[in-house]
Amino acid sequence: MLDINKIYEARERIRDVVVNTPFSYAPYLSEASGCEVYLKKENLQVTGAFKIRGAYNKIASLSDEQRASGVVASSAGNHAQGVAFSAQKFGIKATIVMPDSTPLTKINGVKHYGAQVILAGSNYDEAYAYALKYGAENSLVFVHPFEDDEVMAGQGTVALEILEQAKELDAVLIPVGGGGLISGMAKAFKALNPDIQVIGVSAKGAPALKNSYELGRPVDSISVRTIADGIAVRDCSAVTLGYIMESVDKFITVDDEEIASAILYLLERQKLVVEGAGAVGVAALLHNELPELKDKKVAVVLSGGNMDVTLLSVIIEKGLIKSSRKMKLTVTLVDKPGSLMRLTEILKELNANIVHISYDRTSISLDYGDANVTIHLETKGEEHQEQIISVLQKEGYLSRYIN
Repeated sequence: MLDINKIYEARERIRDVVVNTPFSYAPYLSEASGCEVYLKKENLQVTGAFKIRGAYNKIASLSDEQRASGVVASSAGNHAQGVAFSAQKFGIKATIVMPDSTPLTKINGVKHYGAQVILAGSNYDEAYAYALKYGAENSLVFVHPFEDDEVMAGQGTVALEILEQAKELDAVLIPVGGGGLISGMAKAFKALNPDIQVIGVSAKGAPALKNSYELGRPVDSISVRTIADGIAVRDCSAVTLGYIMESVDKFITVDDEEIASAILYLLERQKLVVEGAGAVGVAALLHNELPELKDKKVAVVLSGGNMDVTLLSVIIEKGLIKSSRKMKLTVTLVDKPGSLMRLTEILKELNANIVHISYDRTSISLDYGDANVTIHLETKGEEHQEQIISVLQKEGYLSRYIN
């Protein structure tokens, strides 16, 4: 059974391998949320996520004979890199089964540590089933990403570090997918300082553990869909649910819009690249999901930073539009020499920077002799955008704002 002694043992096993990550006060986030917020930056961990803790502890606890057989794991990315890194440290063979949708950055991260990658299934649970079958057929030791006491003990070392870095704390927000991180951390907190409120945060698109927590029994989801791929777990683990029911005080969810805004906020205000799974705690604070924490001292675990660059670019672009720093306009004008020049001169006078422009004169919705010009602009906020639209209307342009 998982207990505080196992977590202390894990701490000794991983001490020379794992980074004691920074635990830093976040002034802007504190002001925005009304709490005294500290960030535990596991996005700066070896392999870019906390998962190295549990993976290394598990492999270190195996016998020489077990390690000689090699290991297999299933993962959406961070556990995969943790297992691959640990296997390389011990000089043993590792095979990782990942869902087909796994971001390239995480696949490359695993291959970098010398592990074999197999893509199978559309989500974690399908990859997990394949990995179990593959491991049995090839006599490999399966390293579970969360349903394993040694793995959970390794994850619990995050709590030990937080307690050393912050003697007084009212609450901690912990991302939840399969439940390994929160199980280990909650066990440590409740053993050493039971007054700390342990709050789990999951994605609304992957609600299995939250629903199970509320019902008091395991309930699987039919499907999962979230940008937080690191916590996109469809099925509930009875093992981690048992620990969560025992030690977690509250469980909430955040949606993808809230997660995306938190990713952008951390990038812009905290200068931190944090993946969706790691940003859920910040999302909860920014969107006032926990008003009872006002004026409290709160720790937020940023569980990982292995962000898919393609997704990040989409989040940044949409965020700029939502914050009125970019806008898209379609303007109808007379299709004759000088018309487009006059339009761009007006925009220049308004200090709006054109970053993209397209010209359409063949749409069936247009009158003959007219053209639609779609313009992407960099702007300086909502008031600036209102000024642009107002001036264009006064100049006689028929304009349409595009979200």
